[in-house]
Amino acid sequence: MRKIFIFDTTLRDGEQSPGVNLNTREKLEIAYQLEKLGVDRIEAGFPAASPGDLSAVNAVARAIKKSTIIGLSRSRMQDIDAVREALQGAEDPCIHLFLATSPIHRKYKLKMEKDQVMETAREAIRYARKYFSKIEFSCEDAGRTEIDFLCQMTSMAIQEGASVVNIPDTVGYLYPYEYGNIFKTLKEQVPGIEKIQLSAHCHDDLGMATANSLAAIAGGADQIEGTINGIGERAGNTALEEVALALETRSDFFNAKTTLELSEIARTSRLVSRLTGMVVPGNKAIVGANAFAHESGIHQDGMLKEKTTYEIMSPETIGLKESKLVLGKHSGRHAFREKLIDLGYTLEEERLNEAFAKFKALADKKKDVTDEDLLAIMEEKLVDTPESFRLEAIYVAYGNESTPTAKVRIATLNGETLEVGAEGNGSVDAIYNAIDRASNEEVTLSDYSIKSVSHGKDAQGEVHVVLTQDDVSVQGRGISTDILEASARAYVDALNRLIEKKKSDRGIKA
Repeated sequence: MRKIFIFDTTLRDGEQSPGVNLNTREKLEIAYQLEKLGVDRIEAGFPAASPGDLSAVNAVARAIKKSTIIGLSRSRMQDIDAVREALQGAEDPCIHLFLATSPIHRKYKLKMEKDQVMETAREAIRYARKYFSKIEFSCEDAGRTEIDFLCQMTSMAIQEGASVVNIPDTVGYLYPYEYGNIFKTLKEQVPGIEKIQLSAHCHDDLGMATANSLAAIAGGADQIEGTINGIGERAGNTALEEVALALETRSDFFNAKTTLELSEIARTSRLVSRLTGMVVPGNKAIVGANAFAHESGIHQDGMLKEKTTYEIMSPETIGLKESKLVLGKHSGRHAFREKLIDLGYTLEEERLNEAFAKFKALADKKKDVTDEDLLAIMEEKLVDTPESFRLEAIYVAYGNESTPTAKVRIATLNGETLEVGAEGNGSVDAIYNAIDRASNEEVTLSDYSIKSVSHGKDAQGEVHVVLTQDDVSVQGRGISTDILEASARAYVDALNRLIEKKKSDRGIKA
């Protein structure tokens, strides 16, 4: 059965989602999980974009040993040099060069003729060959490029020593038959095509990223590029978990499979969702909350008689469990530890104690602690971003005939304790105004969202915020059974990330 290589760009294309800004520690956390998932190639970032991105890519390059680590580069020598610096210490480095090839990009963006595009790409590949044995070259907007020119560019890349040629549907324009036929044509017409791998990189603007990726495989593609949960610019990228399960479920049709550890998919999805702040819709294929849920009486009857009547995949395949163990305030450490092991977490004593303390505090607030509550405890950072500010207490006064007021008590990094009050047009607004006064940071609240972590009236609420200052956006997250407390925690978390971001990265993203 043919192997399909998986190129994960969650840390690069995925991070380009509006409002997502991963720090180095978060990139490392995702990279380790991608390695555990069995991803063949990890695109860690765009080193020329900023000093912070270069540093983060280097951290990933030095930490990951089982996956090829890739840095993105425009077809410019300074970009190639940045990737070279970023991938120092990598076990298996690769550079990903790109240059637009479509008529619209040539005319309006590059202002180049075909021969200029060809020579620019050729010089970039030749320069990169001095430092890298593995080179991937992408024809940006290949989907809208003339097929004869695409064949010429692919042939040139093969001659100059590229090991992978990527044919991206950059704007999600094509439909499956068109896209798959491009790969078929390249396989038939380009001399030496057997020397390289062809790669597919699809966007989901028209909702066809997964279908197009599968069509590319049918047409001869060797590699699929995408992100976890399908995050990315605009409508996002191909969701890698969808391609992997499609190949697994329909191996009889495609005769091709990935070598991913499929049981790690659910955990990887949760991690990426948590760190990026991008909530997975309930109806999302494979990893959505409803992907293995059945409410219809007819469906339930069929499931009770034979699961395959309505489930073409089992939740166990992606690492989910159907059974639930309910824990409460009377549960002991042994039951807590065993349940965590059942959920896939084995903790050292110190981290177990910290997690158990959080569990006990939660159990005092709600009757039943569900699996979702435990996952929220485990996935909430036990080691946070350096705390310039720490929320100690909030006080809120509200009435529908009075102006909402709030007071916050915040501890600073230098040991000072501040108590500041403020008014607002609502309780959350009053809390945020008070925090602004205490921190002396001028920020804009760009996004605010609430979701329930578990079920019931006593469920934990998770608040996600995006704060913007000048051209820098950061996210923050807070969890509590009190949504006002969760709102305050999310805001302070974002402020701490903002301050840390300003300290570590003074560059401007390209």
